[in-house]
Amino acid sequence: MNWSEFFHMGGYAFYVWTSYALTLVIVVANIVSPLLQRRKIIARIKRAIKRENIELAKSHE
Repeated sequence: MNWSEFFHMGGYAFYVWTSYALTLVIVVANIVSPLLQRRKIIARIKRAIKRENIELAKSHE
């Protein structure tokens, strides 16, 4: 078996490589999506804490 035959996959190359590509995209999305969500949540919490601190400071004046 040579590389050409391997990449051709016996005539099923389109289906095989498409499956691999879709799987890779889904795996990457499953890794990146929670990281982005985490970043957004942390930013939202920081804004809420800052807002609470400002309100607390105003109430003590």
